Amino acid sequence: MTRPSVVIAGAGFGGLTCARALKQAPVDVLIVDRNNYHLFTPLLYQVASALLDPGEIARPVRSLIRPYANVDFKQAEVIGADLDRQVLLTDRGEIRYDYLVLATGSQSDYFGNASLAQHALGLKDLDEGLALRNRILSQFESSRWTTNAAQRRVLLTFAVVGAGPTGVELAGSLIELIHLVLRKDYRGLNLAEVRVLLLEAAAAPLGTFAPTLREAARKSLEKKGVEVMLGAKVESVDEASIKLVGGKEIAAGTIIWTAGVRASDLGKALGIELGRQARVKVESTLQVPGHPAAFVIGDLAGAIDGGTPLPMLIPVAMQEGRQVAATVAELVRSGGAKAFRYKDPGIMATIGRNSAVAELGAVRLSGFLGWLMWLGVHLVNVISFRSRIIVLVNWAWDYLFYDRPIRLILRAKQGSGAGAPPGPAHQGDVPPQDDQPSQKRPARG
Repeated sequence: MTRPSVVIAGAGFGGLTCARALKQAPVDVLIVDRNNYHLFTPLLYQVASALLDPGEIARPVRSLIRPYANVDFKQAEVIGADLDRQVLLTDRGEIRYDYLVLATGSQSDYFGNASLAQHALGLKDLDEGLALRNRILSQFESSRWTTNAAQRRVLLTFAVVGAGPTGVELAGSLIELIHLVLRKDYRGLNLAEVRVLLLEAAAAPLGTFAPTLREAARKSLEKKGVEVMLGAKVESVDEASIKLVGGKEIAAGTIIWTAGVRASDLGKALGIELGRQARVKVESTLQVPGHPAAFVIGDLAGAIDGGTPLPMLIPVAMQEGRQVAATVAELVRSGGAKAFRYKDPGIMATIGRNSAVAELGAVRLSGFLGWLMWLGVHLVNVISFRSRIIVLVNWAWDYLFYDRPIRLILRAKQGSGAGAPPGPAHQGDVPPQDDQPSQKRPARG
C-alpha cells in the first residue's frame, strides 16, 4: 500500500522543522527548494561583515535530513501549485502530493520604489550577504586609488535603511569591522572620512521592543560611532546618494535596504486571497480555505492569533511547522486539525561587542547581560554541532584579537562552462560579481 506523500516547499526554518517532526509519521516527505542548503539567517549579517564564512551558517539540506529515512529532497524553483489537482508546480516539472506545506518565506519589499530595487543591496539570502561583503571591502580598496577627499568620503559612507533587528545588527557589526579591523589593514585610513548611517522612518529603532530597550539600543549604536537618523523616510536613491522625504540628500556609496519585507511571490501564483504583505490568508489550523490538504506556514502565512497577525519571525515558523506536522499525522490516522496557538519566546537584537537588548516576557535585558543572552541563544540554535564550534572559535578570535578572518573579495565565474550545473539555471548558485546588487527574489522562511 502506497503511503501518503507530504510535499514541503521551502527548506527554511518552517519547512525543515515540519519535515523533522514527521520522522515517525507513516508518510513519505519530500522537501523542494531552489537552494540545496538551509540557511541560519540570524547570522547572515556576520557573513556580510566578514566575521563568518557561508559554510558556518548554511548546511546542505541532504546532510540535515540524512537521519530521517522517510524524508527526501529535490532542488527546483517552486513556481506555483494547482490546489485542485493537488500538484506542486516547479521549473523541473509537477510533483503530486497528498498533503502540501508551503513555506517559501519572504523577500525584501521596496514598496514599489524602483530606485531602491535597482540601487540598494538587500540582506535576505546567502548570495546577498556575499555581495554585500564584496561591496564593503571593494569600497575600501577603491578608496585607496582616489586623492579626492570628497570622493573618498562617498566611497566610505555606508547607509543602512531600516532600524529593525537586521538593520541594527548590521550597522553595529559594520562599524566594529571598520573601527577595530579595517583601520589596521588600510594604512593612513582617516576614520573621519568613514560613516555608517542607520536611517529609520519611525521615531525610534527596534519598534517592536519596549521603549527603554529602544533607547538603550540607540545610545549603544551612537557610542560605537553609528549615526542614527530617526524620522528619515527615503524618497529615492541612486548610485551615490539618498534623497529623503523633505528634500535632504545624503551622499552614500553603499545603500543597504533592511526596512521592509513581504511574502514570497508564490502566494500570488496560487490565485487565492492574500492579506497584508502579500501573505496567504489561512484558517486557524493553517490550512488554505477550501483546500484542507494544503497548509501554509512561516512568513508566507498570514496567520492570526488573538486577532493580531503573527509576525514574520523564526519562532513562529518553527512552531507552525511542528503544528502542521502533528496535524498531518492526525489526518493520516483519520483525525482532525487543531487551531494554532503561538507561544512567544521573546525577541532580541545585538548591537555588537558587549551590547545587546533582549525582551523575554517581563524580563528585559540590555548591555552586557543582553549580549550574553544573545550569544547563548544563537550559539545553541546554530545549524550543527560542527558549525557551533567554528562559530564559537570565530567569535572568540574576534573578541580577543579584534580580527575578522573572512576579508575576501570573491568573484564567481559566470556562464555555462564545465562548472555550471545541468538543466535550468538556479538562482543563488553563485554570488553576484564584485559589488553588484543581487537579483531581488523570494527568500525561504
